Amino acid sequence: MKVLFVLTSHDKLGDTGEKTGFWVEEFAAPYYKLLDKGAEIKVATPKGGKAPIDPNSETENAQTEDTRRFYKDNKAQKVIENTLRLETLKAEDFDAVFYPGGHGPLWDLAEDKVSINLIEAFHRQEKPIAFVCHAPAALKNVKNVDGTPLVKGKKVTGFANTEEEAVQLTNVVPFLVEDMLKEKGGIYSKSDDWQVNVLKDENLITGQNPASSAKAAEILYKALQ
Repeated sequence: MKVLFVLTSHDKLGDTGEKTGFWVEEFAAPYYKLLDKGAEIKVATPKGGKAPIDPNSETENAQTEDTRRFYKDNKAQKVIENTLRLETLKAEDFDAVFYPGGHGPLWDLAEDKVSINLIEAFHRQEKPIAFVCHAPAALKNVKNVDGTPLVKGKKVTGFANTEEEAVQLTNVVPFLVEDMLKEKGGIYSKSDDWQVNVLKDENLITGQNPASSAKAAEILYKALQ
Protein backbone atom coordinates (compact mmCIF):
# COMPACT_ATOMS: atom_id res chain seq x y z
CA MET A 1 0.00 0.00 0.00
CA LYS A 2 1.73 3.13 -1.27
CA VAL A 3 0.22 6.49 -0.38
CA LEU A 4 1.35 9.92 -1.52
CA PHE A 5 0.77 12.89 0.80
CA VAL A 6 0.75 16.32 -0.85
CA LEU A 7 1.41 19.39 1.31
CA THR A 8 1.47 23.09 0.49
CA SER A 9 4.68 25.07 -0.09
CA HIS A 10 2.90 28.39 0.60
CA ASP A 11 3.64 30.13 3.90
CA LYS A 12 2.20 33.67 3.61
CA LEU A 13 -1.29 34.39 4.96
CA GLY A 14 -2.40 36.84 2.28
CA ASP A 15 -1.33 40.41 3.01
CA THR A 16 -1.54 40.05 6.80
CA GLY A 17 2.20 39.65 7.32
CA GLU A 18 1.44 36.45 9.19
CA LYS A 19 2.54 32.92 8.32
CA THR A 20 0.49 29.95 7.19
CA GLY A 21 1.22 26.51 5.74
CA PHE A 22 -0.19 23.07 6.42
CA TRP A 23 -2.11 22.16 9.58
CA VAL A 24 -0.07 19.72 11.67
CA GLU A 25 -3.01 17.65 12.92
CA GLU A 26 -4.34 17.14 9.41
CA PHE A 27 -1.02 15.62 8.42
CA ALA A 28 -0.19 13.75 11.63
CA ALA A 29 -3.51 11.95 12.19
CA PRO A 30 -3.78 10.39 8.70
CA TYR A 31 -0.02 9.85 8.47
CA TYR A 32 0.06 7.67 11.59
CA LYS A 33 -3.31 6.06 10.85
CA LEU A 34 -1.92 4.76 7.55
CA LEU A 35 1.69 4.23 8.66
CA ASP A 36 0.56 2.02 11.54
CA LYS A 37 -1.36 -0.13 9.06
CA GLY A 38 1.80 -0.73 7.04
CA ALA A 39 1.46 1.92 4.36
CA GLU A 40 4.55 3.14 2.55
CA ILE A 41 4.22 6.92 2.55
CA LYS A 42 5.95 9.60 0.52
CA VAL A 43 5.41 13.30 1.11
CA ALA A 44 5.66 15.95 -1.61
CA THR A 45 5.16 19.69 -2.06
CA PRO A 46 5.14 21.88 -5.20
CA LYS A 47 8.60 23.27 -4.41
CA GLY A 48 10.09 20.31 -2.53
CA GLY A 49 12.20 20.75 0.59
CA LYS A 50 10.77 21.97 3.89
CA ALA A 51 6.99 22.12 4.09
CA PRO A 52 5.81 25.15 6.09
CA ILE A 53 3.77 24.46 9.22
CA ASP A 54 0.94 26.84 10.06
CA PRO A 55 1.98 28.40 13.41
CA ASN A 56 -1.65 28.39 14.59
CA SER A 57 -1.63 24.58 14.38
CA GLU A 58 1.25 24.48 16.87
CA THR A 59 -0.63 26.19 19.70
CA GLU A 60 -1.38 24.09 22.77
CA ASN A 61 -5.14 23.97 22.20
CA ALA A 62 -4.58 22.56 18.69
CA GLN A 63 -2.59 19.57 19.94
CA THR A 64 -3.79 15.97 19.82
CA GLU A 65 -2.26 12.60 20.57
CA ASP A 66 -1.10 12.41 16.95
CA THR A 67 0.54 15.85 16.90
CA ARG A 68 2.39 15.09 20.12
CA ARG A 69 3.65 11.88 18.55
CA PHE A 70 4.75 13.85 15.48
CA TYR A 71 6.81 16.30 17.55
CA LYS A 72 8.66 13.39 19.18
CA ASP A 73 9.17 11.54 15.89
CA ASN A 74 12.53 12.48 14.36
CA LYS A 75 11.88 10.41 11.26
CA ALA A 76 8.60 12.21 10.54
CA GLN A 77 10.26 15.57 11.20
CA LYS A 78 12.90 14.75 8.58
CA VAL A 79 10.18 13.83 6.10
CA ILE A 80 8.63 17.30 6.54
CA GLU A 81 12.03 18.99 6.31
CA ASN A 82 12.85 17.18 3.05
CA THR A 83 9.67 16.75 1.02
CA LEU A 84 9.92 15.52 -2.54
CA ARG A 85 9.24 17.84 -5.46
CA LEU A 86 5.75 17.09 -6.72
CA GLU A 87 6.71 17.12 -10.39
CA THR A 88 9.06 14.15 -9.86
CA LEU A 89 6.18 11.80 -8.92
CA LYS A 90 3.62 9.84 -10.92
CA ALA A 91 0.17 8.61 -9.96
CA GLU A 92 0.89 5.13 -11.32
CA ASP A 93 3.52 4.62 -8.61
CA PHE A 94 0.94 5.01 -5.80
CA ASP A 95 -2.32 3.45 -4.67
CA ALA A 96 -3.86 6.64 -3.29
CA VAL A 97 -3.21 10.32 -2.57
CA PHE A 98 -4.02 12.35 0.56
CA TYR A 99 -4.07 16.16 0.73
CA PRO A 100 -3.93 17.63 4.28
CA GLY A 101 -5.17 21.21 4.67
CA GLY A 102 -4.14 24.40 6.36
CA HIS A 103 -4.70 27.71 4.55
CA GLY A 104 -1.62 27.33 2.32
CA PRO A 105 -3.33 25.19 -0.38
CA LEU A 106 -5.75 28.06 -1.16
CA TRP A 107 -2.83 29.94 -2.70
CA ASP A 108 -0.63 27.31 -4.33
CA LEU A 109 -2.29 23.90 -4.77
CA ALA A 110 -5.52 25.44 -6.07
CA GLU A 111 -3.65 26.74 -9.12
CA ASP A 112 -0.68 24.33 -9.35
CA LYS A 113 -0.81 22.61 -12.75
CA VAL A 114 1.38 19.70 -11.60
CA SER A 115 -0.98 19.01 -8.72
CA ILE A 116 -4.04 19.38 -10.96
CA ASN A 117 -2.61 16.92 -13.50
CA LEU A 118 -1.66 14.50 -10.72
CA ILE A 119 -5.16 14.46 -9.20
CA GLU A 120 -6.66 13.97 -12.65
CA ALA A 121 -4.30 11.02 -13.23
CA PHE A 122 -5.23 9.40 -9.90
CA HIS A 123 -8.89 9.90 -10.78
CA ARG A 124 -8.53 8.37 -14.25
CA GLN A 125 -6.85 5.37 -12.63
CA GLU A 126 -9.84 5.13 -10.23
CA LYS A 127 -7.61 5.40 -7.15
CA PRO A 128 -8.75 6.99 -3.87
CA ILE A 129 -8.14 10.74 -3.68
CA ALA A 130 -8.65 12.33 -0.24
CA PHE A 131 -8.74 15.98 0.86
CA VAL A 132 -9.29 17.48 4.32
CA CYS A 133 -10.36 20.93 5.55
CA HIS A 134 -8.86 23.55 3.17
CA ALA A 135 -7.24 20.93 0.95
CA PRO A 136 -10.36 20.54 -1.27
CA ALA A 137 -9.10 23.90 -2.62
CA ALA A 138 -6.76 21.71 -4.71
CA LEU A 139 -9.85 20.49 -6.60
CA LYS A 140 -10.72 23.98 -7.85
CA ASN A 141 -9.37 23.47 -11.38
CA VAL A 142 -9.43 19.66 -11.55
CA LYS A 143 -11.54 18.25 -14.37
CA ASN A 144 -13.02 14.97 -15.52
CA VAL A 145 -11.98 13.54 -18.89
CA ASP A 146 -15.00 15.27 -20.48
CA GLY A 147 -13.86 18.68 -19.21
CA THR A 148 -16.46 19.09 -16.48
CA PRO A 149 -15.32 19.93 -12.91
CA LEU A 150 -14.36 16.75 -11.07
CA VAL A 151 -16.58 17.67 -8.11
CA LYS A 152 -19.67 18.32 -10.26
CA GLY A 153 -22.56 16.19 -9.06
CA LYS A 154 -20.49 14.62 -6.28
CA LYS A 155 -21.18 14.73 -2.56
CA VAL A 156 -18.41 16.84 -1.07
CA THR A 157 -17.47 18.77 2.04
CA GLY A 158 -14.62 21.02 3.13
CA PHE A 159 -13.92 23.92 5.49
CA ALA A 160 -17.28 25.62 6.00
CA ASN A 161 -17.93 29.34 5.55
CA THR A 162 -19.03 29.49 9.19
CA GLU A 163 -15.72 27.93 10.28
CA GLU A 164 -13.78 30.47 8.20
CA GLU A 165 -15.80 33.23 9.85
CA ALA A 166 -14.97 31.76 13.27
CA VAL A 167 -11.22 32.04 12.59
CA GLN A 168 -11.79 35.54 11.15
CA LEU A 169 -10.12 34.90 7.81
CA THR A 170 -13.11 35.24 5.48
CA ASN A 171 -11.72 38.47 4.02
CA VAL A 172 -8.11 37.26 3.90
CA VAL A 173 -8.39 34.04 1.90
CA PRO A 174 -8.47 34.19 -1.92
CA PHE A 175 -11.72 32.18 -1.95
CA LEU A 176 -13.94 30.19 0.39
CA VAL A 177 -13.75 26.41 0.05
CA GLU A 178 -17.49 25.92 0.57
CA ASP A 179 -18.42 28.53 -2.05
CA MET A 180 -15.92 27.16 -4.58
CA LEU A 181 -17.19 23.58 -4.25
CA LYS A 182 -20.76 24.75 -4.76
CA GLU A 183 -19.80 26.93 -7.75
CA LYS A 184 -18.11 23.92 -9.38
CA GLY A 185 -21.32 21.92 -9.05
CA GLY A 186 -20.41 19.89 -5.99
CA ILE A 187 -23.22 18.72 -3.72
CA TYR A 188 -21.81 20.37 -0.61
CA SER A 189 -22.95 19.53 2.91
CA LYS A 190 -21.54 20.23 6.36
CA SER A 191 -21.95 19.15 9.92
CA ASP A 192 -21.84 21.53 12.88
CA ASP A 193 -18.64 23.56 13.03
CA TRP A 194 -15.57 21.60 14.18
CA GLN A 195 -17.42 18.26 14.22
CA VAL A 196 -16.26 15.15 12.34
CA ASN A 197 -17.71 15.01 8.84
CA VAL A 198 -16.28 12.94 5.99
CA LEU A 199 -17.99 12.16 2.70
CA LYS A 200 -17.07 9.53 0.12
CA ASP A 201 -18.45 9.62 -3.40
CA GLU A 202 -16.92 6.93 -5.61
CA ASN A 203 -13.14 7.43 -5.22
CA LEU A 204 -13.39 11.01 -3.89
CA ILE A 205 -13.06 11.46 -0.11
CA THR A 206 -13.48 14.87 1.52
CA GLY A 207 -13.30 15.90 5.20
CA GLN A 208 -14.71 19.13 6.58
CA ASN A 209 -12.15 20.25 9.16
CA PRO A 210 -9.17 19.18 11.30
CA ALA A 211 -11.38 16.90 13.40
CA SER A 212 -12.20 14.94 10.23
CA SER A 213 -8.63 14.05 9.23
CA ALA A 214 -8.33 10.69 11.04
CA LYS A 215 -11.75 9.57 9.80
CA ALA A 216 -10.81 10.51 6.22
CA ALA A 217 -7.70 8.33 6.50
CA GLU A 218 -9.79 5.43 7.84
CA ILE A 219 -12.15 5.69 4.88
CA LEU A 220 -9.22 5.89 2.47
CA TYR A 221 -7.69 2.77 4.06
CA LYS A 222 -10.98 0.86 3.66
CA ALA A 223 -11.14 1.96 0.02
CA LEU A 224 -7.74 0.34 -0.54
CA GLN A 225 -8.82 -3.05 0.86
